[in-house]
Amino acid sequence: MKVTAEKNEKVANMIFASIYPLYLNRLVKNGRTKEELNQVLEWFTGFDEDTLQALIDEKITFRTFFEKAKIHPNEYLVKGVVCGYRIEEIEEEFEVYKRCRQMEKLIDELAKGRKMEKILRVEKK
Repeated sequence: MKVTAEKNEKVANMIFASIYPLYLNRLVKNGRTKEELNQVLEWFTGFDEDTLQALIDEKITFRTFFEKAKIHPNEYLVKGVVCGYRIEEIEEEFEVYKRCRQMEKLIDELAKGRKMEKILRVEKK
């Protein structure tokens, strides 16, 4: 599937605080914890638990969320299909959408029981 400017804009304007509980509920149902979710989000964005909570309290959009983030240098290792979109084929002009899908892929792997050391990608030497 192809990302459109409209789709990117729709996601960019979504409030992170409205989606975070959905991520958490899904993970808890699959036997994972809030701490594990926050660990994955910290790896990807650089936001620690206190910063995440402050961003949730501020009700920031995904656009602002990713603008403030320090995306991990190994983010390019997050590949695969999420919601019908192949992450590595999403054009750079749709950066917010791509970051959102990468984050969802990491959360998806966590929900499916993948080991943390596999989720937090390390470049192979």
